[in-house]
Amino acid sequence: MKICLSIARARFVRCFLAGITLLAATATMAQGIVMASTTSTEQSGLFPYLLPEFKKASGIEIKVVALGTGQAIDMARRGDADVLFVHDQEAEEKFVTEGFSLKRWPVMYNDFVLVGPAADPAQTHGRDIVVALSKLASANAAFISRGDKSGTHAAESRFWKMAGLDAAKGGGYQSCGCGMGPALNIAASSGAYVLTDRATWLNFRNRADLVVLVEGDRRLFNQYGVLVVNPVRFPHVKAADAQKFVDWVVSPAGQAVIAAYKIGGEQLFFPNAGR
Repeated sequence: MKICLSIARARFVRCFLAGITLLAATATMAQGIVMASTTSTEQSGLFPYLLPEFKKASGIEIKVVALGTGQAIDMARRGDADVLFVHDQEAEEKFVTEGFSLKRWPVMYNDFVLVGPAADPAQTHGRDIVVALSKLASANAAFISRGDKSGTHAAESRFWKMAGLDAAKGGGYQSCGCGMGPALNIAASSGAYVLTDRATWLNFRNRADLVVLVEGDRRLFNQYGVLVVNPVRFPHVKAADAQKFVDWVVSPAGQAVIAAYKIGGEQLFFPNAGR
């Protein structure tokens, strides 16, 4: 009788421990990894298309926190993310140099475009972004800046500097401190100009009379990079799972998914892993 009770207890303990282990594993899988990323990857609709394919391939969930690139990098710098997916190469390389990541992988690109009212009162239409901004400043035309230290804001700041201008002193310059979608909404409702990444523009439905006015300037090239947060600096980072995402998204399988994402038959992002 005592032997039977001992066996029963042992089986109970084993079942109990197995249940605890299963619950822990399930909780870990459900939690997945955290990605700090830019609003353009979310508002373009790419992640709802891309991440389910990664989950199919790996079983790993990714929770995306979409911010301006500067804020996303700050989040990763605090160790509050496992992987970083943004579009400010200079800032990304600095992130690596400072030891917050061991490597930056280029993953895809598209371009920035200047959009504005179809009537184009400042006569910006063309292929030169610097000339266009100079015309905006001369005309004191309404211009909406994200003003949020995002990758788009960083690019815009570079272009104003190339034009030899302090945009903030222009009478029409407005900084919204907001994401790309809200900035486009403000421009659409007020008939203002705004610099946007092409992917968010293609996915934007509330265009009013806004049209693309400046495109094709090589300086408007917009590359995205992906980085695993350094687990030496932050031991709690799920670096192994984050690296699985990086390896997949730069692989032929991940790159094919990026290339296949289109809106109205138009491709939003172009793969360029390893370039």
